[in-house]
Amino acid sequence: MFEQLGLIGCGLMGGSFALAMKKAGLVKRVVGYSKSPSTTDRARQLGVIDVEAPSALLAVAGADIVLVAVPVAATEATLKAIKHLVTPQMLIMDVGSTKADVVQAARRALRDQVGSFVPAHPITGREVSGVEHAEADLYSGRQVILTPTERTFTAQLQKAQDIWTALGSRVTSMSPESHDAAFAAVSHLPHVLAFAMMNSITGQDTGDDFLSLAGPGFRDFTRIAASDPKVWRDILLSNRDELIAQSKLFQQALHTIEQAMQKGDAQALEDMLTLASETRAHWRMGAKRK
Repeated sequence: MFEQLGLIGCGLMGGSFALAMKKAGLVKRVVGYSKSPSTTDRARQLGVIDVEAPSALLAVAGADIVLVAVPVAATEATLKAIKHLVTPQMLIMDVGSTKADVVQAARRALRDQVGSFVPAHPITGREVSGVEHAEADLYSGRQVILTPTERTFTAQLQKAQDIWTALGSRVTSMSPESHDAAFAAVSHLPHVLAFAMMNSITGQDTGDDFLSLAGPGFRDFTRIAASDPKVWRDILLSNRDELIAQSKLFQQALHTIEQAMQKGDAQALEDMLTLASETRAHWRMGAKRK
């Protein structure tokens, strides 16, 4: 049981963490801060937080656990703002979708206190944002990736693992660099493709007519294009090198399919489609291919 959670960023991810901690009986009090006072006020009205803090620093005052749930580009400034109240006993986590840049930001901002920081990435979310969409079960049954560094305190890492496990998550650890390479492929690039698909259609004179005919397949494929543009702008820029590398691999695969179509090579086309179909049919989230 933690005495106080300092929540910085009372949106979907941060709000859901606070609700989950309360539901699991892991925290006595939640003090929250958001850049927008109306968001913090709404979080208190909804029972997500118990006390509103006027600043990130005051949200951390008296906390034994802190969650930084802000856009990845704001991580360094946020950690700098709370540095003077960080203690070796405090556990600090984030929920950012990129990790190498977050780790570097933490090193610069926290300096000697960086051992208290355990970078985390819960593999979950929704297309809608805002504290009004927060839910206590958002992390239940989901995978959470921890990316500790050589300076992360063993005790803090264990606490982080225990917390996420208690919230019903499956916890995995890897290096920040490995994390970013993997999620450029399985998360960040798919978002780019969904955004690009929508733009490619709406940019046509008959785009609206095409959209009116789209069915469930198109809906499912483009679902993530409804995600928060500002959040994804920061994610794509922060992981641009890995993402561009994955984009080039995708373009190569697409070009190979296009060539088979241009040549009328039915067998080559069928072979490529069969490989993709069978791989997808046997894929399970969280499982490695044998």
